[in-house]
Amino acid sequence: MISLRQLRYLLALAEHRHFGRAAEACRVTQPALSTQIRELETFLGVTLVERRPGGAEVTEAGAEIVGRATRIIAAVRDLEDHAHRAQGLLVGPLTIGIIPSIAPYLLPICLPELGRRFPRLQPRLRETQTAPLLAELASGLVDVAVLALPDERPELEAVELFADRFLLAAAAGEAAGLPARVEPSAIAADRLLLLEEGHCLRDQALAYCRRIPAANLATLGATSLTTVLQMVAAGHGVTLLPELVVRAGLDDPRIGLRRFRAPEPLRLVSLAWRPTSPRHKDFAALAQLITACWQGAARDPATAAGAPAAG
Repeated sequence: MISLRQLRYLLALAEHRHFGRAAEACRVTQPALSTQIRELETFLGVTLVERRPGGAEVTEAGAEIVGRATRIIAAVRDLEDHAHRAQGLLVGPLTIGIIPSIAPYLLPICLPELGRRFPRLQPRLRETQTAPLLAELASGLVDVAVLALPDERPELEAVELFADRFLLAAAAGEAAGLPARVEPSAIAADRLLLLEEGHCLRDQALAYCRRIPAANLATLGATSLTTVLQMVAAGHGVTLLPELVVRAGLDDPRIGLRRFRAPEPLRLVSLAWRPTSPRHKDFAALAQLITACWQGAARDPATAAGAPAAG
């Protein structure tokens, strides 16, 4: 008999392409996950995964099973959500996915208010990059996601939360020598520091600075904006910084900020969910709360770290 646990393990393996990482994501031991996959293969009579040294790849037959398993797990999650909806607004477990360039700055603003207004909610947070987050959202492993939606994406319902403008962040002395409004052409390729590949924030910055080939960027390999900002503060380069970071409380006198000339670069932060989910009212309430928290954030970029006022 096929179990939902086996299907969830298969989806994790298809995503991570590695037994160890899939087991870690499922919070089980690698032997336990491997055993369940083999039992699933035995029951179905097909090889789902090609085992390789250092990794695993889903077979052609396995890809079809993965697609069907995705729909099954999503349907089960929607069934659970229907039951939770009957208990009231934002009640019970809710798995919220969020990308790394948003999570550390938005969550401290929103989580206290979320707990105060909806004390019966049991939020579970999943922080990961955009591509795996969209896959987990489609499969039902995540209920709702906060992210900057790419142009090409699966069929999702979404609502815009806020427009997060980018500022140029440089060492304070370097920023002092720049005009109040800067052009992207002022950024030297070998001075631009960005997150490593795979982060949508990197792609958004490069889309604005179109003249800079990715191959010409300064090599950094940072996985967090905190690391990038430490390099900027030490004078090793500049970066495009989301306004959200400043509103969350950026307070480093070593860093100066400048706005870009209009049209200012920005990312549209959205809340997205599966169209089949019955928790639309929950998501609408969550979106309203996040937007209100963003609007009420104490820090104004126009007064932080020497940034000039907008206008």
